[in-house]
Amino acid sequence: MIRRAWRLAGKGQLWLAALMAGAIVIATGDITPVEAASSGDVVNVRLGGAPGQTRLVIDLQSSVKGELLSREADQQRAVLGLSGADVGASLSGQGQGLIKGWKLDTTAGMTRLRLDFNGNARIARRFLLPPADGIGTYRYVIDVVPADAPAPQTVAAKAVADTAPIPPALRTEAADKPRTGKKIIVVDAGHGGHDPGARGASSWEKDVNLAAAKALKARLEATGRYKVIMTRDSDVYVDKVARVRIARNANADLFISLHSDSGPNTATKGASIYTLSDSGTERAARNAMNRGDWALPTGATDKTVGRILIDLTQRATKNRSATFAELMLDNLDGDVPLLKSSHRQAGFVVLLAADVPAVLLEMGFITNEEDEKRLNDSGDRNRLASQLVKAIDQYFANDVRYASFGFVAR
Repeated sequence: MIRRAWRLAGKGQLWLAALMAGAIVIATGDITPVEAASSGDVVNVRLGGAPGQTRLVIDLQSSVKGELLSREADQQRAVLGLSGADVGASLSGQGQGLIKGWKLDTTAGMTRLRLDFNGNARIARRFLLPPADGIGTYRYVIDVVPADAPAPQTVAAKAVADTAPIPPALRTEAADKPRTGKKIIVVDAGHGGHDPGARGASSWEKDVNLAAAKALKARLEATGRYKVIMTRDSDVYVDKVARVRIARNANADLFISLHSDSGPNTATKGASIYTLSDSGTERAARNAMNRGDWALPTGATDKTVGRILIDLTQRATKNRSATFAELMLDNLDGDVPLLKSSHRQAGFVVLLAADVPAVLLEMGFITNEEDEKRLNDSGDRNRLASQLVKAIDQYFANDVRYASFGFVAR
């Protein structure tokens, strides 16, 4: 997790004034609609950037999955396939910065995005953000850098991707302790003890969740790249707030809560993933401001400044959670049945930490015969764990850190 220091002394009021005036821009420049676009599922295409990095954002009515179709060695152009969206009429426009021009069209059911570069360039990262924070569209984001640019974690434009920096005073106590170099993953097995959760035909949710959590822990530790902390490793009850506190005190890089869904219709099946909703975001901010055990002391004497710092921290965390959720869905799709609306938002307590990216995975419906059988099968459980590890690897390999306020739709 990024923990870069903001030096607020003497600058807090200036920062606040800039924020209130809407003057804060990311290092690559404002992301503005260079070419107005509206056709099919595409609402708009926006670009912004400088010689060091250019960002293209496609605002969409529906979720998409991106796939690089061109050769990675091609430094003059890139072609991406975007499944799940229909452009309708072909769209194209002039580029900006490193992007010379772009074109979107749908042929034979496949939507393609072609990017022509100014000079040698490459795609450094790409990710999908779901509707959130009052934004009604999905946003497919593509960052382009010079072909010879260093790895994302060392480029000067790291200030763009690292956004919503966290002041020293916002750190938990564990943040200043020596790190082992391994990413810290908190795995939360939902329910437990006197709280059994939902009941299936032959099993309780608390037992299914714990078995899945242990399988995920084993797979993660086998890579040698992760330190795994379980909120519970036996049939005990752990308070929901305590689960969040465990993650914050551990300075966790990710929090994954595992659950099994239920419903009155036994035909309903499939997995889904929850990230924090707008109402949950407000609740989390109140906790961070007012509750001693969740407090994120900003060091700012002005409460308004403190709230803005917390909001920035939380927005970055929320966007990282959404990015990880989409990676999880990409890896689970095809191996695990998914609900039609598989990425959802809610204000669950376990998602409320303002400084720890968190998701809640409903692995399937324990009230569905087929899902319950899969949830209790060790082979299926291990396959699920393996797919989750792939998503976690991709999340950290992509070094997904960015500023939400840099490309919010206007």
